[in-house]
Amino acid sequence: MTVEGIIIGDDGLARPLWASSDPLMREYYDTEWGLPVRDEQGLYERISLEAFQAGLSWATILRKRPAFRAAFHDFHPETVAAFTEADVERLLQDPGIVRNRLKIRAAITNAQATIALRAEGGLADFVWQFQPASTPEPVTHADVPTTSPESIALSKALRKKGFAFVGPTTMFALMEAIGMVDTHLVDSHRRGTSGVWR
Repeated sequence: MTVEGIIIGDDGLARPLWASSDPLMREYYDTEWGLPVRDEQGLYERISLEAFQAGLSWATILRKRPAFRAAFHDFHPETVAAFTEADVERLLQDPGIVRNRLKIRAAITNAQATIALRAEGGLADFVWQFQPASTPEPVTHADVPTTSPESIALSKALRKKGFAFVGPTTMFALMEAIGMVDTHLVDSHRRGTSGVWR
């Protein structure tokens, strides 16, 4: 049953269409998406995965996430920052991940930039300073923005710090995923569960 852009699942819970059919997406929506991520490694992983997702579906990235974690050593910044061109070539042969040279290089560049940010308080504090004063209250998927003044500002700030593949739309998706904004539809069973927004 559909109500204002949401689907009532067989468990009686209301979710948006994108989180209703694929069991993996449903699990991600119910247990992870929109919950706060405030640790460096977790944020670096999500920035990396959002970059790999550009132009692809999030379901594709989610299915490949175990392979990404294996290939990038659980997104341990020091380990990835030390990757060489030989590692880039090795990763380009890995069928488990998205084999895109620019995105692989961006993950390495962003690991190095993550380490450099430690001198200024670290990636988590840097990203979270862009939390907006209010959050959208979407009723339907069409009400969910794809960028915001804060995601544009975050994108510019990260680029100045040497990050790559951090455009405003990608950064808004990051902000949604880590709970900086709550774009759960108003009638979703997950609305307001982040603890960041009530």
